[in-house]
Amino acid sequence: MQLGRLGIWANLEGLSSLETADFAKRTEAAGYCALWFPEARGRNAMASAAWLLASTERLIVGTGIANIYARDAQATFAAQQGLNEQSGGRFLLGLGVSHKPLVTDLRGHDYGKPIAAMRAYRDAMAACEYGSVPPAEPPLTVLAALGPKMLGLARDTADGALPYNVTPEHTREARTILGSGKLLCVEQMVVDETDPEKARDIARRNFGFYTLLPNYCNNWRRLGFEDADFANGGSDRLIDANIAWGGNEKIAERIEAHFTAGADHVCIQVLTDSEKPEIALVEKLAKVLL
Repeated sequence: MQLGRLGIWANLEGLSSLETADFAKRTEAAGYCALWFPEARGRNAMASAAWLLASTERLIVGTGIANIYARDAQATFAAQQGLNEQSGGRFLLGLGVSHKPLVTDLRGHDYGKPIAAMRAYRDAMAACEYGSVPPAEPPLTVLAALGPKMLGLARDTADGALPYNVTPEHTREARTILGSGKLLCVEQMVVDETDPEKARDIARRNFGFYTLLPNYCNNWRRLGFEDADFANGGSDRLIDANIAWGGNEKIAERIEAHFTAGADHVCIQVLTDSEKPEIALVEKLAKVLL
């Protein structure tokens, strides 16, 4: 797998299956190398990946992320092997421990200590067997990682990391922990708006949910943010540090800052007023960045 510099991260749950296929085809045609999507309360990530891979020809499809509590290690391992064999090596497995409300409340599982839970899961995957035709090359796995310990686990048990809601400063720290030779795939939210009030309003409507989740808040505290920054959908300082806005030049500068800090790949999430991802804005951004 040759993962290029720029991909798209999009929550596709508001789209019909035919619309998701069209979104993937147009993402591929625009020149992006990958399409990442999450797993929460909607479609099964592995079923969605199969659909998107079958709908495209060259696009890498990545889970950003598949929840380890959604399926056992054998099921994940088998899906990873099968999807890569079927697609010619275009499926990139992103795994994460998700968040307690999405595990305990939604799925009815006990939310274990993140590092121990992920380590046990990766150990279980390493011991799995696959009784069908294998892919031509060993598939790649990246872990959703924010803190130093999870980044270290990504270095030791996977092919790299997929940090979400992070700044270029975090990317620099992540590269230091991962070292060379490991994939560092970074998600970056952007707003195509130059007016500060409008840009931050769009950002808060999409971003505010994350300020309620301890995993992200703990990471921001490590980066120097305080509890006051998490109130009311995020302070201007928190918004501006995590979300690129202000026009094409500012967006391009933020993305380049991640590469300078050590990222191999940046997956761009385009925020809008709509609950649905807008492919036209993805295509518009491609003309500037690709």
